Amino acid sequence: MMKRDQCFRILARHVTDQAVVATYSSAVDWVEVSPRPLNYLSIGAMGLDSSHGLGLALGRPDKRVVVLQGDGSLLMNLGSLVTIAAAAPKNLVHFVAHNDTYEANGGHPIPNPKVDFAAMAKSAGYKATYDFSDLRMFEQQIGHVLEQQGPVFATLHVEPSKPLKYDYESLYDPAKRKAFRELWQAR
Repeated sequence: MMKRDQCFRILARHVTDQAVVATYSSAVDWVEVSPRPLNYLSIGAMGLDSSHGLGLALGRPDKRVVVLQGDGSLLMNLGSLVTIAAAAPKNLVHFVAHNDTYEANGGHPIPNPKVDFAAMAKSAGYKATYDFSDLRMFEQQIGHVLEQQGPVFATLHVEPSKPLKYDYESLYDPAKRKAFRELWQAR
């Protein structure tokens, strides 16, 4: 099984001017690996990272948007899969870190760890879906996944992470949101 931070390190080598949307545990790991102005960190928005990513993708079809969502977060907003597929943003890549837990809420188990998120995304109408449980395979294919016309979905089967420190004051610093907004709105 993979580790989320290892997957994010691999992903970070391929991220340039894309917006990266993340909440809670994914945000903590991502910011540690790749602190950058184009990180969009949703305040208290568990389940809404995919919806925020959709809004950014539709608002700037000339820019790529990468969503880093947890499995518990996606379960809180499964309808976003259908909405994203219907809107069909060509510039959206949606990753779900599947670790079988509501990690940000104390590591409680999700109701059914056997859920197949990639199959759900495919059924909803995503153009391409992937399922990764091998780090080497993920590393080999990440460039291809990111280059495809979207919406693209990939499940990352990861183990629960070590206990994370949620420094919300730093994560949601208004100066960081302002920097994101200025860069994202620049044409």
